[in-house]
Amino acid sequence: MTWFVAQSPVVQALIATMGTWLLTAAGACLVVFTKSLSKRYLDATLGFAAGVMIAASFWSLLAPAIAMAEERYGGLKWVPPLIGFLLGALFLRVADKL
Repeated sequence: MTWFVAQSPVVQALIATMGTWLLTAAGACLVVFTKSLSKRYLDATLGFAAGVMIAASFWSLLAPAIAMAEERYGGLKWVPPLIGFLLGALFLRVADKL
C-alpha cells in the first residue's frame, strides 16, 4: 500500500479509475457471455448494486453534510441533510412520473 500512497495524485486517480473500469467490465462480461440468467441471480445483483449505491450516497454525501451542518446548527445538524434528501427523493418521484 505504501507504493500507492507514494504515487502522484494523477497516477492514483488513474489506477483507481482503471480498477473501477476493470470491475465494471468483469460484471458486464457475465451479461454479454451468458444466454440466460435466473431471476434469483438478477434480484441478488440488483440488491447488491442498490446497497452499494446507498452506501456511496451516505458516505460521500450525507455524512459530510451532517458534519458540515453540525458546526452551524448544533443539535439540529440532521435537519439540512434531511431536507436535501427529501427534496432529492421528491424530484426523482416527479421525474419518474413525468
